[in-house]
Amino acid sequence: MAKGILVFAEQRDGKIKKVTYELLSAGKKIASQLGEEVSAVLVGKGVSSLAGILGEYGADKVYVIENDALENYTIDAYTNVVADLVKQNEPTAFLLGCSITGRDLAAQVAQRLGTGLLTDCINVAVENGQIVFTRPIYAGKAVITATIPEARPVMATIRPNVLPVDEPQAGKSAEVINVPANVGSIRITVKDVIRQVSARPELTEADVIVSGGRGMKGPENYKLLEDLADVLGAAVGASRAAVDAGWVPLSMQVGQTGKTVSPNLYIAAGISGAIQHLAGMSSSKVIVAVNKDTEANIFKSSDYGVVGDLFEVLPVLTQEIKKLKA
Repeated sequence: MAKGILVFAEQRDGKIKKVTYELLSAGKKIASQLGEEVSAVLVGKGVSSLAGILGEYGADKVYVIENDALENYTIDAYTNVVADLVKQNEPTAFLLGCSITGRDLAAQVAQRLGTGLLTDCINVAVENGQIVFTRPIYAGKAVITATIPEARPVMATIRPNVLPVDEPQAGKSAEVINVPANVGSIRITVKDVIRQVSARPELTEADVIVSGGRGMKGPENYKLLEDLADVLGAAVGASRAAVDAGWVPLSMQVGQTGKTVSPNLYIAAGISGAIQHLAGMSSSKVIVAVNKDTEANIFKSSDYGVVGDLFEVLPVLTQEIKKLKA
């Protein structure tokens, strides 16, 4: 019989991703309403030391799967070990972050288990004994509530930064269960991992994001956004127009064909507000738009709007914030 909420504890370079804590907090609430427990599965090489912090954030059990072949994410190895664990434990629900890794793994595991999968969810609750998810549709133009009434486990990917994180309980420990890793046949070999090094927060986990679009007029002007971002402790993003123009790398793109973000504050400078861009940032808590075009579509989705030349507005905004923080 299916029982318990299982969370995929995504980690990178020995650090747990923030979305994992969001999932554990949500999982605790769901589990308490269903009278069940919440567990986490931690996969990698040399990651057992991370199990303790998962307990502090709410996990009752942590399944640790370690193997040299799991040091870097590959779809074959991770699907094999995670799907086997889920089959053996039969949880009521299996939750993953809607990250690049989470989306890839969730689809493969759901197919392997023959169960349903709800993607890019922005809320989760329990209604009449069923786990109900809220997710955007039509590029964010509408939202629906959906559930998987029969197939188990219920599987879903949750958008990062949309759910609150409960305060960790210092001293709370989880039962750590070491699981043998049957990685199976692996068709992909990771030869090297080259990461961009930045002191700024990762785009999908940032509390504040400053993004620029076609109105930036060139890559040299992104220094204005970077200066503002550094004052705010923010990440820097971009619209597809700026990426397609070759001004900034694809890793900075926010939107339907880029990254989906949900910061507390999203500042859009020189971005018109095409539906494809809105699909990637419309769940931001507060949206501030700076655009000299009074008819720009971005203003319809903004909480605050500044009609003006961004080349005049951004430097003043940066200086005023510096004064406030002095």
